[in-house]
Formats: sequence, structure tokens, C-alpha cells
Amino acid sequence: MSVPVLAFGGILMAVMQTTVVPLLPHLPRLTHSSVGAVSWMVTATLLAGSVLNPVLGRAGDMYGKKRVLLLALSLMTAGSVLCALTSDIRLLIAARALQGAAAAVVPLSISLLRDELPPERTTSAVALMSSTVGIGAALGLPLAAVIVEYADWHTMFWVSSALSAVGLTLAAWTVRESPLRQPGRFDVSGALGLAVWLVCLLLAVSQGGAWGWGSPSVVAVFSGAVLVFALWSWRQLRAPQPLVDLRLAMRPRVALPHFAALLVGFAFYANTLVTAQLVQAPTATGYGLGLPIVAAGLCLLPGGVLMLVLSPVSARISTVRGPRVTLALGATSIASGYVIRILDSHELWVIIIGGAVVSTGTALSYSALPTLILHAVPAEQTGSATGVNVLLRTIGQSVCSAAVAAVLIHHTADIAGQPIPTLHGYLLAFMMAGSVALVACAVALAIPRDGDPVRAS
Repeated sequence: MSVPVLAFGGILMAVMQTTVVPLLPHLPRLTHSSVGAVSWMVTATLLAGSVLNPVLGRAGDMYGKKRVLLLALSLMTAGSVLCALTSDIRLLIAARALQGAAAAVVPLSISLLRDELPPERTTSAVALMSSTVGIGAALGLPLAAVIVEYADWHTMFWVSSALSAVGLTLAAWTVRESPLRQPGRFDVSGALGLAVWLVCLLLAVSQGGAWGWGSPSVVAVFSGAVLVFALWSWRQLRAPQPLVDLRLAMRPRVALPHFAALLVGFAFYANTLVTAQLVQAPTATGYGLGLPIVAAGLCLLPGGVLMLVLSPVSARISTVRGPRVTLALGATSIASGYVIRILDSHELWVIIIGGAVVSTGTALSYSALPTLILHAVPAEQTGSATGVNVLLRTIGQSVCSAAVAAVLIHHTADIAGQPIPTLHGYLLAFMMAGSVALVACAVALAIPRDGDPVRAS
């Protein structure tokens, strides 16, 4: 019973992250605020989730994974309720930051599955858990689009509140606490240092386009991120009980899957970013289909269904051939999907097929990454290690968002008085993402073959 409940929690997390996207163009009018202020409803969730992911993962290893999982789900529920109750942009941004705690749901759930399930069931359960990220994103966008189109915008947050409350109740009722602990003292200074350099890094990446990549603000924030990261790393290597075990993280069997997570996060996210924009572009562009927002969201739905269907297939490949092979196949599939998009991005059915192939590769890759980590770290460190892996996926997505925006901004045409990205700009974005996927494939093949689980010393 715990596997579907945890998977439901993962889907909720992804739905929560994507539901606000169709609402963004309307929020300045609805909240009487600026476009820049509204953009923080996405940025706040990203920053909070990135910081809390490894912190809550470490806390789960120390104090109990179920306990911390329930905390993350509670914060997500509270944030959803607050969003439903207010139209004040300041409270909405704070509420979205609370929702960011849900980013820790997937790594904590994967750690619980490793601790509680027999080895023969772990791989398939982890594959399903990993797929929930894509499934929830594919479901969340059309669901939110329908609500925005036909109901009051607060309804979307009431729906997410109700679903979050159900997920929290089911998790409290059915999920068993893991007996595994890593006793010690929580590294408060490490958590603060991590928060500072992550916020500086992601703030510069997410706001660079608006502030100007060469502006003093961006340069200062980037420089701050580098400086604090260096100091934080020095402190972590010398701390008796660090927040993140950097010595373990630097071993090839851990470092390479982490690097692959960064690359795969970048590679797959371009499909989500570009597809909805491309099909909604006006027909006057010569390539756009002029689809309404609901139909654009539905274009991503087949990919989400595929991720659900393919989770047992990816688990089977990992069992027979090893997760590094599954990761390499997934990265290759992502690149193949972008080749399809480059060859033809005019016909809707080709766009959907190309996106589905990218989703296939994402399902394979995302199922393999946590399995590689679970095979490479001691059981009592799985929460923090998988949290770092998911964090690197998030950083990859953030960098992809900034890179795609930069490409599209520099390749626009004036259509009916509005700057619209050109097809060439979209094709360059596909080439960039496909190339990153091929690098991820090379990294996957470089991961050592030894897949035996690491035992605690």
C-alpha cells in the first residue's frame, strides 16, 4: 500500500510545481502587481525547494524519513491553502515558498522504499517513484489550464489543497517509519551555507535574463555563490558530521550519477518549456499552430502516460543490464526525440511523437539515477544523497530555462506588433538540449560497472 501512496505524493509535488504556469500571464492583472513580482511565484518555489531538498533529506536520515516526509507534505498543504485564501502577491510568494518543501517528497520516498522493501521489489518501486515527476508535470499543466479557463483562479489552489490533504492523510496512515538512522548532530552552519550559495546561484540563473547577464547585480550574486560555495565546501570537508558528505559525493560511483542528473535535468526540460510555446504560436509565424492553452497542455499528456507505463520496463532493464545502461539508453532517447523535433516541428502529430520520445528517455533516465545512487551509498545516507541528486536535476532545469530563454530572446520576429520567437530559435534550443543529452549518455557509460550495494562501515 505504501508504494502507490508515496507515488501519489510524488505526483502531487510535480502537479504543484506546474499548476501555476498557465496562470502566470494573468496574475499581474488578478493580483494588481508587476510581471517581475509575479515571476517570483515560480522563483520562490524553486529556491525553497532547492535549499530544503538536501536539508530535509539529511534530517530524514537523522530523525526519521516518514516524520520529515509528513513535514514536507504538511508545508505543501499549508502553502496551497494560503494561496487559495489570498490575492496579495506577497502572501502568494510566501505560500509558494512553503510549497517548495514538497521537492523533498521524492528523495525521501525513495529512501523509505529502499529501507522497507525487499531488494527484488526496490528497483521497480524506485522507477515508479522517479517517473512521478514527469507524470505529475504532464497532468498538472492541462488540469491547471482547464481550471484557469473555466473557473475562478483560486479554485486551482483549492483543488491542490484538497489533494495535498488527501496525500498527507494517506501517508500518515499507510507509510511505515524506517528504523534506520544516522545518529549525530545536525549541521546547522552547513545548512545555512548551503542555503546562501544555492540562493545566490539560482537567483542569478533565474533572474539573469531580467537583470542583464553582465549587470553588476548578476555578477555580484554569481561571485557570492562561488565564494560561499568554496567556504562551504571547505567547512563540509572538515566537519565531523557534515550536512553533505563531500568525500562520498566525490567518488566516481556517486559523482558521475550526480553530474548525469544535472545534464538530464537540462536536456529533458527544454521539451516542457518549448512545446507549449511552439504550438500556441500564431499561425502567422509560418510554423505556429495557434492552439489554445488547454490543447497546448494536452500535447504533453501522452508523454506523462508513457512515463507511467515505462516505469516497470525501465526497472526490468536496470535489473538485467544495470542502471548505467538504462541511463545511457534514456539519454540517447532524449537526444533522438530532439532529432525528430529538428526534422519537423510543423505537424502536430510529429511534435507529439517527438515529445513522447523525449519523455521515454526521461522515464528511463530518471528511474536509473536514484538506483545508481542507492547502489553507491550506505543505507543510512540515502536521504541526503538522493536529495542532492534531485537538487542537481533542479539546477539543470534552472540552467536550461535560462539558456532557452536567452536563445529565444535573440531569435525573434515581429508578428502583429509582438516579438515572437522564430522557428530557428526553437530549433537551436532543441539542438542544445539534444547535445547535452549525448554528453549525459557519455557520462553514463563512464560510471563504474560495479553495482553492488555499499554497506555501512
